[in-house]
Amino acid sequence: MRTGVWLIGARGSVAVTSMVGALAIRAGLTGPAGCVLETPALRDRIRPGIGDLVFGGHDITTVPLDKKAAQLAEAGVVPAALARAVQGELLALDQHVRPLPAAATQAETAQAIGADLHSFRRHHSLDRVVVVNVSSTEPLPPPHPAHAHLDALGPALTGPDPVLPPSSLAAYAALLAGCPYVDFTPSTGARMPALDALARAQGLPYAGHDGKTGETLVKSVLAPMFAQRNLTVRTWSGVNLLGGGDGANLARPGANAAKAASKQRVLSETLGYAPQGETRIDYLEDLGDFKTAWDLVTFEGFLGTGMRMEFTWHGCDSALAAPLILDLTRLTAAAHHAGRTGPLTELAFFFKDPLGEVPHGLADQWRSLCDLVTALTPGTTP
Repeated sequence: MRTGVWLIGARGSVAVTSMVGALAIRAGLTGPAGCVLETPALRDRIRPGIGDLVFGGHDITTVPLDKKAAQLAEAGVVPAALARAVQGELLALDQHVRPLPAAATQAETAQAIGADLHSFRRHHSLDRVVVVNVSSTEPLPPPHPAHAHLDALGPALTGPDPVLPPSSLAAYAALLAGCPYVDFTPSTGARMPALDALARAQGLPYAGHDGKTGETLVKSVLAPMFAQRNLTVRTWSGVNLLGGGDGANLARPGANAAKAASKQRVLSETLGYAPQGETRIDYLEDLGDFKTAWDLVTFEGFLGTGMRMEFTWHGCDSALAAPLILDLTRLTAAAHHAGRTGPLTELAFFFKDPLGEVPHGLADQWRSLCDLVTALTPGTTP
């Protein structure tokens, strides 16, 4: 079940770490640490496997993949020995990373993106291609009437003015080309009524939003604990310090606001109310691809006794995100093979701001994921 992974933002840190990891795992040079589908409960149940994945993508930058991998090794994101070991394969993959098309209209740009996807599928004789957005976070777009109706969207895209934000244009192009779509960012992506209608019309699944890799992952474990023990959370505030390209992008107010809202939503959804406090995101260039989060939680116990807890999360964003890219590609490809269409709500386990009306506690999300894997496992009865 050879499956293409078409990465929007293919020369970025998350994408290249994903490629290095998949190539190294396939060669037996490292283990699949962080890959959810390689846990004992789920191992060997989903096809395609990691070794069946073939990589390509779009990017606006031109840094060669092997050079980016060397930069990541120097920064301590990937082991230098692994980057050197897969250098030749990265050089071969580099020819399948294309400049992001930019035509006179968004309709023409979508056609050009689709042409690249069709060419990639034919060149590698792939069963399917999953498009995964790992590009920079974009601000929330202003509403447009065409976002709500598929019949109006196509004609609107032929005009000179942009109608869709970049992530949604990528989703539109992917769905038109018959490719499932995954948005690992907080950007809008396929989360528009018109694009949901297109996915269903094309018989395609899609997933998102905003990969859950650090502070929000911890929140999704702790918030249900407070709710289940009937402890009222009075305040929950966090400060996130990020470096690298993601941090630089999130220094822009629009992108910062979209990300912060995504990170805080788990609290109101899980607790049933919004405690006082907010999540702040600051850019510190010196941190590079690493990030640190500090959280302060105050809560009220029996007889109104005030208490508090604090935690610190320090991690490497690309190394945390990369294995999830491999998991999500495999699951979305398997869902497509099984005939699933529309939003894959069972993949909420992977996202800060998941699609659909779903639980936000990690334990509930894990059970939904396991049920999906059972349904997608060949030879099993859901």
